[in-house]
Formats: sequence, structure tokens, C-alpha cells
Amino acid sequence: MTIDISSLSAKELESLISQAKKRKTTLNKRKPVAAVRKKIAQLVKAEGYTIEELFGAASAPRAAKAGPKAAKPAAAGVRKARKPLGKVAPKYRNPANTGETWTGRGKQPRWLAAYTAAGRKLDDFLIK
Repeated sequence: MTIDISSLSAKELESLISQAKKRKTTLNKRKPVAAVRKKIAQLVKAEGYTIEELFGAASAPRAAKAGPKAAKPAAAGVRKARKPLGKVAPKYRNPANTGETWTGRGKQPRWLAAYTAAGRKLDDFLIK
């Protein structure tokens, strides 16, 4: 946010200065963020919870994430990142276009869905 002070009158400048001083006083009274985080982490630990359980994994303090004793993930509500699956050989082939195959994972391709909707069985397209 930028304020063009050259266009302000003397009264407006005085008002702005007093507002800035009030804001500065308020900010100076506050404790440092690191101290507040530490205090919250101690309170949470004393009550038997983890930060992740209460606020989700994204709001965990940096020190807790990087430490050797990382907190256990929450039982519910927090998703773990999945390990990427490896390559799988195709199991099904399109008889009309042999370049189109499907591994059997994920959503059926359109060509296979069209054949099965017409009454053909999935086993008819198995690669031997």
C-alpha cells in the first residue's frame, strides 16, 4: 500500500502520523512471532496433541517440521502424499487400433468403454 503524501493537507498528514504512531506502539507491544509459536507448541504438546491434529499439516511450525523427532501425522483429515506408482505393462489392446492400449489402472479409455457398452466383455481385449 502506497500513500501519496505530497497530495495530503497538513491536517491529513497529522492524522496519518498519529495513526502510524498508534500502529507502531501496538506492534512494539507484541511478542516476537517465534516466541509465540514456541509457546503454542509447548501448550499443544502439554495437552497431548500435535499442531497437525489441531490446525492441519500446512500450519505446523517450521522447527517441528524440520526436527529429527517429527510429529506423527494426524489420524484423520490430513492426507499423505502418495508414492508414485511405477510403470505397468498394458493388459488390454484395441483390436481396431493396436496402438491403443490400457493398463487396467484408472478410468477406462473411450474405445474400451464403447465396446463394453455394446455388450463385449473386458476379457475379449486382454493381451495374451
